Amino acid sequence: MIALYRLLAFLAFVGLWWIASLVAGPNLVPTPWATAQAGWTLIQQGRVQAALWQSLSVYLTGYGLSIVIGIPLGLLMGGIRPLGRTLDLYVNALMATPRVAFIPLIIVFLGIGFQAKVMVILLGAVMPIIINTYAGVMNADDELIEMARSAGASRRQIFLRIMLPGAVPFIVAGLRLGATIGLINTIVAELYTAVTGLGGLIATYGRSFRMAQYFFVILVLAAVGVIVTQALRFLELRLTRWRGDRA
Repeated sequence: MIALYRLLAFLAFVGLWWIASLVAGPNLVPTPWATAQAGWTLIQQGRVQAALWQSLSVYLTGYGLSIVIGIPLGLLMGGIRPLGRTLDLYVNALMATPRVAFIPLIIVFLGIGFQAKVMVILLGAVMPIIINTYAGVMNADDELIEMARSAGASRRQIFLRIMLPGAVPFIVAGLRLGATIGLINTIVAELYTAVTGLGGLIATYGRSFRMAQYFFVILVLAAVGVIVTQALRFLELRLTRWRGDRA
């Protein structure tokens, strides 16, 4: 049933898009058919595939590093309460700071190449992962923990058997937020550093008002975002089977 609703929503979106193109004119909003034709031409030329590979290599590297850093740090902050209360203020301060503000410093230290782009993505994606992981550990059921302690469970057993499994939904929520922010930061990094990848195509087609190509690249970005978030949703369902969740 959900698949049918999604199909209807997609058809409604295409219909609204078509109406917008008729109202605004093809120079501003291309029709879906014109966008599809332009996209097919870009695919035949290999431009989209090359740009997508460049963007994905940067995005997945930065996002992967944010997972490797964010989840362990969040678990440490939740497991060691004094450490969490100490770092919580600074993590939230960095979360509230626009990542664009760090780009000049990143360029100074790392240049405008691959490493700089990865750092921009890392700074954006790691914060929600840390915060959500920390919140998940802190949200553990106190009554369940007390029962485990009264049964003679060690701190390690309580952390691994109660606190960590209970934090999984929070961790996956952080991964979703980090994935979305990381994808946005990928385009930002490609626009502010060496202009490559999908961000480079957006800049090129936007400046020259080739709107059909521009819209197609935007759709490719949206498709990447959908694939990543749906993969994380599937991971969450697999990891939370023990809770009986079906959402």
